[in-house]
Amino acid sequence: MEKMFDFVLTWQLLELPSVQNGLLAAGVLGLVAGVLGPLIVMRRMSFAVHGTAELAFTGGAGALLLGIGVGYGALIGAVVAALLLGLLGGRESDRDSVIGVILSFGLGLGVLFLWLYPGRASNKFGLLTGQVMSVDTVDLTLLVTSGAAVLVAMALIHRPLLFASVDPAVAVARGVPVRVLSPVFAVLVGVATALGVQVVGALLVVALMVTPAAAAARVTASPWRATVLAVVFAEVAALGGIVLSLAPGAPASAFVTAISFTIYLVCRLVAARRARSRRGISESGERPVSPAPA
Repeated sequence: MEKMFDFVLTWQLLELPSVQNGLLAAGVLGLVAGVLGPLIVMRRMSFAVHGTAELAFTGGAGALLLGIGVGYGALIGAVVAALLLGLLGGRESDRDSVIGVILSFGLGLGVLFLWLYPGRASNKFGLLTGQVMSVDTVDLTLLVTSGAAVLVAMALIHRPLLFASVDPAVAVARGVPVRVLSPVFAVLVGVATALGVQVVGALLVVALMVTPAAAAARVTASPWRATVLAVVFAEVAALGGIVLSLAPGAPASAFVTAISFTIYLVCRLVAARRARSRRGISESGERPVSPAPA
């Protein structure tokens, strides 16, 4: 317990270049996840994020087997997953089943790649739970470049994409290219998911891609406020999780997911309290007022 709260050791570890690279990677991921998250929640794509993460895991495992950068493999796998989901899951009624098929196939293929990989077991485990402390300069360059590309693309399509997410039928009637925006957004989500595999792993990437946005949606109905809150929540979870994991030497993903879940619970409590207050005001306003005595 003392080791977990060893502030001196934590401060010393924060001076290491590998830790600083990890914090920068987590900061970029938190920003990207916070920007994409509200639209993921609005478009009900949480399950799609999980399926994409499995293909990112498969790509990372394949890259590990071939001896190339895990980040590149995860990125390729996630983009392939996004394209498959866009091509095969065009109809909403088929989407969940298509995601399930792709998810199971990707997970099975990834397990095979890891079984064939003769290297250290820690590298295999890191694909599932994250290996943020192993982010080197090459990985960091890829992550920052990919994150910047996603943010630029979102700045260009955010307004029509938001319109299409809120009311797709009216958006189509107004000439918004909904059929083009959907696969483009899926690819952006795939790229962001691939970035998350390096930080929190394939199994827990939903903790940053979905949970902060789901928490923000509980306390505000404004898309812009939800985006700002989602970014703040994602950054607190990502950076805070890494800092808390330094002294005990535990996987950062455990702390990242714990912070995300705590934020979500707090936001639910705030929303429930607001709802009770509104009901109390409504009930008190409906009570008849007694006439004044003559």
